[in-house]
Amino acid sequence: MNMREGENGAAGAACRPMRLLIWVVLLFGLVSCFGDVVYEGARSANGQYFSLLGASATLMGVLYGIGEFLGYALRLVSGRICDATGRPWPLIIAGYASLVVVPFMGLTDNLLVLCALFLTERIGKALRNPPKDAVLSQLSEKRIGTGLVFGIQEALDQLGAFAGPLVFTFVFLKSGAADLAAYQHGYRLLFAGAALVIVAVVAAWRIVTRFNLLEQARAGARAEESPSRIFPPYMAFTFFASAGLVAFSIIGFHLKQKAVVSDSAITTLYAAAMIIDAAAALVIGRLYDVFKERRGQKTAGLRTLLVIPVCSLGVPFLALSESAWGVVAGMALYGVVLGTHETIMRSAIADLTVFHKRGTAYGIFNVVYGLGCLLGAGVMGACYDLAGAAGVSLCVIALELAAVICFMRLNALARVL
Repeated sequence: MNMREGENGAAGAACRPMRLLIWVVLLFGLVSCFGDVVYEGARSANGQYFSLLGASATLMGVLYGIGEFLGYALRLVSGRICDATGRPWPLIIAGYASLVVVPFMGLTDNLLVLCALFLTERIGKALRNPPKDAVLSQLSEKRIGTGLVFGIQEALDQLGAFAGPLVFTFVFLKSGAADLAAYQHGYRLLFAGAALVIVAVVAAWRIVTRFNLLEQARAGARAEESPSRIFPPYMAFTFFASAGLVAFSIIGFHLKQKAVVSDSAITTLYAAAMIIDAAAALVIGRLYDVFKERRGQKTAGLRTLLVIPVCSLGVPFLALSESAWGVVAGMALYGVVLGTHETIMRSAIADLTVFHKRGTAYGIFNVVYGLGCLLGAGVMGACYDLAGAAGVSLCVIALELAAVICFMRLNALARVL
């Protein structure tokens, strides 16, 4: 073999891990996409379906509250298990496999069984999220860039979130009715999505384990990292930033109460926000990586976090106005903020934490983020009842100013790392 052939062979061998990583990232993107077809499809129909079966508003409120609590609180547990055992895949595969319970909701009309299936899916989401994010960050931070990878994940995730509810729309249009039988048929169609999720996640597992991709990433990990100083202010920023984003339930309630736009326009605006979310995730994720590359500093991308409080401040003034065009602009900002939340807020964890504690870090992050969303939505709901849109706007200003203060502290610490 001559020298040129040897060089070509070495170049091919060097490119192989990159190609494999790209395949894994795309497979995880498909997992997110198909998973959201199942989850968001059911989410768009659960309230109506349970109502047809005689569930009360109290039952639905308690069920959703317990589901969200379990969905976030158990993420810390799964993250700790992931780090303690060093085995993320059983949690990831079991978590995604739990999506198969969703289409089974179309095979029963027993409310107790339906509640159990609903909570099982929430527990499954808690099991899979921290280890999945840990694996993606560990695989990508040295070769592809965590910002771009999480941007791709969020973009494909939102495509699934957009397509999922259309499954039920298709069933209703085809049957000409929105009765119990139609809802059950819609749930059963989701079996296909659940099957595709399992196929994609098993394929990703096979590639990563067969070619020892995690072991290779672990071998090149930074050994001197320490998140002790910068992680707490980042969690404080996460809490206030997530609490300060107006929940869509409040926006939808306002638009319905004030008759700003029609009911069909409300759902259309939400779907459009999901598409903007997907596009923004790709742009902001790549920008995050570019800042890091240009400065040659792992924490340089954190400055992009300022997008969150700045854009969040505009949401209540526009989305809770009584101008249709103002609402359109507000929902566009809402999509940008969501895309930024799901991309760079998750990407930053990889740059602030040690490699072997990534699962725990993502678990803590998810719990703090969930608490922020829960408390923020509750406080803003009360503010809306007491003082209308103005009350919500004042609440957002206070919370996002707190986020800006945390960002300034975070940015100051990041400069010396």
